[in-house]
Amino acid sequence: MPTVEERTTRAGRVSTGGTSTDAPYDRVFVHDLVLDAEIGVYTHEKGVTQRARFSVDIEVAPTGQAIDDQIERVLDYDMIIATIKTILAEGHINLVETLADEIATRCLSHPRAASVKVKIEKLDKEPGAVGVEIVRRRERT
Repeated sequence: MPTVEERTTRAGRVSTGGTSTDAPYDRVFVHDLVLDAEIGVYTHEKGVTQRARFSVDIEVAPTGQAIDDQIERVLDYDMIIATIKTILAEGHINLVETLADEIATRCLSHPRAASVKVKIEKLDKEPGAVGVEIVRRRERT
């Protein structure tokens, strides 16, 4: 196992590992992404899209190896955006809670993801925005 001095990244930071419950985590996020979504349980929400704002924060266990400025060694925020768009493309979803849970589940499938917070706001309800925020953690083995 490399020593702390050997695990410096290009930015000069050190990865400390994430094996204990009090271990530090990195955070990857997408905030305030607004997309059209087919979502809603009511008749007037069926067959139409409405604007929804997505914010997703993923706590990522630090890697034991240097990142070396290589995108394939990190959990990329573009993966979060692609995950949301893929789920939305699968068709109508009745509940915002269902959508949030599906986003969380898919984000937690990344091997370094330790926990995820998903916030979804429906922007076309009156007055202002309404929505949900959930937090999910990977079950420890």
